[in-house]
Amino acid sequence: MIATPHPLASEAGAQVLRDGGNAVDAAICADAVLCVCLPDMTSIGGDLFAQVWPAGRERPLVLMGGGRSGADATIERVRGMGLDALPSRGPLSITVPGTVEAWGRLLERFGSLGLAPLLEPAAALADSVYPVSPVLAADLSANADWLCLEPAAWRLWPPVSAGMVLRNPALAAVLREIGQRGVGRFYQGEVAEAIVDTVRAGGGFLTMADLAGHRSSWCDPLEVSFRGATVYEPPPPTQGCVAAGLLARLDRHPAEEIADGLGLARALALAVAVVDSLRPRLADPEVVPVDVGPFLDPDDEGDGEPGTPLEGDTIALSVADEEGTLVSMVQSVAGAFGSGVVARDTGILLHNRGSGFRLDPSAPNRLEPRKRPAHTLAPAMAALARSRRLAFGTMGGEAQPQIQVQILRGILDRGLDPQAAIALSRLRTAAPPASLWVEADHPDAREVLRGVPGATPLAPGDLRLGHAQAVLASADGSWSGGVDPRADGLVVEV
Repeated sequence: MIATPHPLASEAGAQVLRDGGNAVDAAICADAVLCVCLPDMTSIGGDLFAQVWPAGRERPLVLMGGGRSGADATIERVRGMGLDALPSRGPLSITVPGTVEAWGRLLERFGSLGLAPLLEPAAALADSVYPVSPVLAADLSANADWLCLEPAAWRLWPPVSAGMVLRNPALAAVLREIGQRGVGRFYQGEVAEAIVDTVRAGGGFLTMADLAGHRSSWCDPLEVSFRGATVYEPPPPTQGCVAAGLLARLDRHPAEEIADGLGLARALALAVAVVDSLRPRLADPEVVPVDVGPFLDPDDEGDGEPGTPLEGDTIALSVADEEGTLVSMVQSVAGAFGSGVVARDTGILLHNRGSGFRLDPSAPNRLEPRKRPAHTLAPAMAALARSRRLAFGTMGGEAQPQIQVQILRGILDRGLDPQAAIALSRLRTAAPPASLWVEADHPDAREVLRGVPGATPLAPGDLRLGHAQAVLASADGSWSGGVDPRADGLVVEV
């Protein structure tokens, strides 16, 4: 079974499963299609994090596929340009894209098929035409005012309506080159030169050595107990520890205490305030020591100010194969349409993940050479009662932990299947001046709006409340899955 936020990606991944591929093969194929069909949210010029739970293994493994800053990226250089913060878009916001190398590491360890057939469905769509989904059409319109200032991006992604079609033949050629000659073709040679030349022409920091030296890494997940289930989250520099901390604190509230919207809103607001006050400690642990203890300790009351919430345009997908292997993958171009920069003659949209670095020398997430920025991407897994295993994840920037909590509550507190749990109306702590956003069709919306000062309704389906995917595998070999009605996704069982 596979669940993704686009039907063409789900169908492509499902075909891989039909053809004898495993969950990792299917996830890569589906992700590549999403990189074509949802350029507002993801790209091969972005980053990728995944959890893989191999059949027969007691716990999952995490692949950290985040890229690093350039070797000559320093606070002094940026301040020397007269800037007090990194731009949210443009060449200075670009770090090494980690996605393609992460595909290679996933296949190297767990794949059963070659890369070429896995990337061909995406290449074929980019080479001919791909349809514009309602979500993409809305983002094309919402971002047209700045995309029009980026000529290469504007040619590829003008504001068109849902149901119309777009093409990206240059990206198709790159996908086929990678498929036929390996992931190294992205990080060395003509593709790498195009990325580096484009970034440096705009004042950015990447070099050929930065791309050639990039590597993903495998590690163990963090663990937290919630309602008797064991939830697995990726460690720093991701916000997986934020999600784990939120679950640890809400696990102290009995299910009946947070059964209604108002009870959940109040408990969530208190827990989020604590973990968000710890969020500024997130950084690349290869460069800055990061203590996850305070996040996971429900008695820790936090300190500091949380800063400005970050929105994120991201995809999450989940896969289970017949052997019992599960994959949870989250992949992103960071903000909507990322940096807006398209590498010369490649059709590759580059992400803006580096904009999250700080120019404060005392901040753990400060800009430094060859350092991964703090990440919102947090693919999750859980071990439930009766030997069931759940792969799940969501789009939503810093709201991903809050959305994860609400999905797990639906499954564990209310006994819902993944589709029903994902479809439940949501609420989210909000950016000022609002204190809380609540989906207007929430059954307790009126009580929440009356009971929480500053609470504000959002239209049902507002993407500030994210869109999630999940697959639940049972010990008897059966599956159930869910895709978010807020997006355009599809669950396919093979």
